[in-house]
Amino acid sequence: MRIFDPHIHMTSRTTDDYAAMAAHGVQAVVEPAFWLGQPRTSAASFVDYFDGLIGWEPFRASQYGIKHHCTIALNPKEANDPRCREVLDVLPRYLAKDGVVAVGEVGYDAMTPAEDEVFATQLELAVRFELPALVHTPHRDKATGTARTLDVVRESGIAASFVAVDHLNEVTVEQVAESGCWMGFSIYPDTKMDPDRMVAILQRFGTERILVNSAADWGRSDPLRTYATGQAMLAAGFTDDDVDQVLWRNPVAFYSQSGRLDLTSVEPADTYAGNSILRGAST
Repeated sequence: MRIFDPHIHMTSRTTDDYAAMAAHGVQAVVEPAFWLGQPRTSAASFVDYFDGLIGWEPFRASQYGIKHHCTIALNPKEANDPRCREVLDVLPRYLAKDGVVAVGEVGYDAMTPAEDEVFATQLELAVRFELPALVHTPHRDKATGTARTLDVVRESGIAASFVAVDHLNEVTVEQVAESGCWMGFSIYPDTKMDPDRMVAILQRFGTERILVNSAADWGRSDPLRTYATGQAMLAAGFTDDDVDQVLWRNPVAFYSQSGRLDLTSVEPADTYAGNSILRGAST
């Protein structure tokens, strides 16, 4: 089983996670820019974070033979903080980078007027840079937030095939399926979706335009939820080819639209155990 996790926050994870992912078939990941758990106080902190996403994290992943790409954006939660609005002026410099395969995460948190403005502005940037957009749907009032999201996407002029609407569930999947956008599902230990519920959605909607991710971050999450979903699919009667489509070919197809996806093989470094820099980063 080969796995491409299209949404995982590896900056929040340890090198042990990279090792476990590689052992379970994860060969590629995309890491979206997101909220770090507490407010940033200036645009400068985003610059440091973005530099890590395009520099340090791909190197760290490469030690385990995993290809790492990222998406760049001002996330919905911090779109409401005036101190962070300068980030919008910084984004073009990062959206031109080779390892950046989409604009994201963009979308809604609390569905405020500020989020409306920032969401629309970043979709304009996606169109300008000919990049896909990875869209975060709100945790609260998800059905309303998803409908509003699709309205903004339509108004922006971006092609539906260039948009992945993420964190969907049984309540929101149908309207996104009808929109022509890609459908994203985050598989968590306790919240969002679990492997069995994901299998039920696949049985109903098929395997086209569906992205399954772990969205693993600093909270209770599991970077092997993609693998668990693949196992659940097989147990439910899906074929190996079905699993490969959902866990590999679909994310490749979505992010390849950026023209920047590089999945050439990377050999893990033989000197990992003796590398003091990496050893210090594993805790």
